Amino acid sequence: MMLAALSGGGLAGCSSDVGSSGDQGYVSGNGIITTLDGGHRKAPGPVSGTTLEGKRISLSDYAGKVVVVNVWGSWCAPCRAEAPMLADAARSLASRDVVFLGIDSRDPSTAAARAFVRRFKVPYPSIYDQRGRTLLAFRGTLTPNSVPSTVVIDRQGRVAASVLGEITRTTLDDLVDEVSKGAGA
Repeated sequence: MMLAALSGGGLAGCSSDVGSSGDQGYVSGNGIITTLDGGHRKAPGPVSGTTLEGKRISLSDYAGKVVVVNVWGSWCAPCRAEAPMLADAARSLASRDVVFLGIDSRDPSTAAARAFVRRFKVPYPSIYDQRGRTLLAFRGTLTPNSVPSTVVIDRQGRVAASVLGEITRTTLDDLVDEVSKGAGA
């Protein structure tokens, strides 16, 4: 397993204290980027739920594709900061057979989450995960309460990389390129 060092400035979490929990019950990300070679990759547990629009969705719906899973909350400042970039990336990477799936974590109702999606023109579905239970599927890959965080799933359905904290476009593109090319497969 290869673990990249702490990244600079752009990868801050929802607070500067990694170990703290706020009123929303989350643990902030600290900018750690983890990439796994093929021999160390594992499929997450079942990732499924109901979207903000009330439809059932599952990570398995995207079998054979590179999937970028972003964990966010409308109440999270770094999530709001990265949202326009992620929306743009989802649109531009679609031509490369890369899909995005959001997991809305800890919003008290779907109304705030739907407003977030409209405001930032998010083109991909998000699972509404008020209690954070969907995140348990990534146990061992990311902190189950870490918001924001991003996980890149390879074409075989295995966790290939994760970023705990706000992600930059450069980091996202680099991770997707590596996974799309089958690096470490």
